[in-house]
Amino acid sequence: MYVLITANRNYSSWSLRPWMLMKGLGIRFDDRIEPFTKPTNYDEFRSFSPTGQVPVLLHEGRAIYDSLGIALYLADRHDGVWATDADARAWAQCAACEMHSGFAALRSDCTMNVGVRVTPKPMSDALKANVARLRELFEEGLARFGGPWLAGDTFGAVDAFFAPVAFRIRTYGLDVGAGQAWVDHILAHPAMREWEAAALAEDWREASHEEELAAAGAIIADYRAA
Repeated sequence: MYVLITANRNYSSWSLRPWMLMKGLGIRFDDRIEPFTKPTNYDEFRSFSPTGQVPVLLHEGRAIYDSLGIALYLADRHDGVWATDADARAWAQCAACEMHSGFAALRSDCTMNVGVRVTPKPMSDALKANVARLRELFEEGLARFGGPWLAGDTFGAVDAFFAPVAFRIRTYGLDVGAGQAWVDHILAHPAMREWEAAALAEDWREASHEEELAAAGAIIADYRAA
C-alpha cells in the first residue's frame, strides 16, 4: 500500500499534485497529513523526507520525494498518468515540467490559500507574463486535444500539476480566457471538492503563510473554519 504524506490543505500546493493524481486515477493510498507548524519544518520532516519537505510517497521501503518524482514513479506502475496519444503525451510532459520549474511570480505573488478570496495587489510584469502563459497553455491544450482535460478526454498528470493553479485562479480572480473552462472542470472534480472541504475545515493557521496571504492583496472573503 502506498502512503502519501502531505501538509495543510489550505497552503500546500505541492502536496495537492500527487494527491490529486492518485485520487483522479483511483490509485489507493493511505493519506497522512503532517501540517506546517512554522516557517520551516525541515527538522521534523527529515524524519520521513530526505529533503525535509512534502509531499513524500512511501512504498516498499522507498521514500519517493518531490511531486514530479512521485508522478514518474507512479507512471512506471500505473496506466493513465500520461496521455496515450504521442503528441498529447509529449505536450503534457512538457507542460507539467514547465509548471514544476517555472511560474515563480505566480507562486510568490499569489500564495495558495484555498479558503479565501482576494483582490490582488497591482500585478507585476512578471506575474502578468505568468498569467498570460497560463492562458496560452490552457487554451492550447483544450484546442489541440479536444478537452475537457488539458491533454484530451481523460484526466492525467498535467491536470494534477496545474490543479493548485486552479485554486489560485479562483482565489485571486485571474483571467485565463477560454482556459477558464478547464479551471471550472477541475474545480468540479470530486477529489478537488474533497480537498477543498478539508481545507475549509482546518482550524489551524501558520503565521508565515498568513503573512504571505496578507501581502498578496485585500482579503474579501474567508470561508475557513474560525
